[in-house]
Amino acid sequence: MANTNIKKVRTSDLELKDRLVSIQRVTKVTKGGRTFSFSAIVVVGNENGVVGYGLGKAGEVTSAIAKGVEDAKKNLVKVPIINGTIPHKQESRYGGSQVVILPAAPGTGVIAGGAMRAVFESVGIKNVLAKSKGSSNPHNLVKATVNALLELRDAHSVAQVRGISLDKVFNG
Repeated sequence: MANTNIKKVRTSDLELKDRLVSIQRVTKVTKGGRTFSFSAIVVVGNENGVVGYGLGKAGEVTSAIAKGVEDAKKNLVKVPIINGTIPHKQESRYGGSQVVILPAAPGTGVIAGGAMRAVFESVGIKNVLAKSKGSSNPHNLVKATVNALLELRDAHSVAQVRGISLDKVFNG
């Protein structure tokens, strides 16, 4: 599935805030016993349409989070937001996770589960209805949510692709 409307963003001119989605203690069993390390999923965003996610693994929690933030800053993308919500309904899946996101009226708030909530708050969406189906694995949920946000198109881009005026998009 090649997505043509992915808009990469540079980190230099942004005020990014990071949110920790989940942290796991993982174990490697060797002949000398168990070796513990940590993996952290982090979402960063400027709360104004830019979001990215990353995975960090290290022997300590703090360094795993730091590595996750660095990884997330390398994968920033731009998302269309209209009046604090999304332009239209969108479904997406990644692995066993399936997400459905719907635009919501002002005052609704972010109605979403933990991993999805972190993505919406980082991107700056204030009102949205979201449902996750299938696997609740935070890795796959974050990736499915970001994929759904990337597939969103605002009216300006639709008009540009079709080569027609903006009011013709709405009035047919």
